[in-house]
Amino acid sequence: MGIRDGEYRGDVPAVRIADDCLAYQKRRLLRGLARLVWILVNVLGLTTFDIYPFILLNLAFSLQAAYAAPLILLAQTRQADRDAAHALADAEHREALHSASEERAALAANQTTLLVEMLRQNTQLTEAVKALTERVEALTLDVHKTVVNSQTA
Repeated sequence: MGIRDGEYRGDVPAVRIADDCLAYQKRRLLRGLARLVWILVNVLGLTTFDIYPFILLNLAFSLQAAYAAPLILLAQTRQADRDAAHALADAEHREALHSASEERAALAANQTTLLVEMLRQNTQLTEAVKALTERVEALTLDVHKTVVNSQTA
């Protein structure tokens, strides 16, 4: 799927997703570099605002965890709700498929019964037609013999 005339690069969904992923990776890389610089500046003694146990850096991590944890729990709760809704929809779909399968099986059994009955009736009619044909043939022979005998006599 390419970019069409009149579309901006960001209008294509795949491009937007790729751009978001790259931006996220850039932010992670920049945060990692900032932490590394923070630690190196303090370890090498270029400054002493947060020396070795890095209490201020630990405080920043704790602050980040404090606001991230509720968001993670909220996301997990919402995902659990979505999973439950999907499981319910799947169960209803499987139940509908099962009932449709049972209906098809019952219909097939009913049609099989009807076909067997029609076959039985067809067999009876064929036997009746055969018997009548033999009777007509016998009567035709009798009439023929009678006509031939009356003409010779």
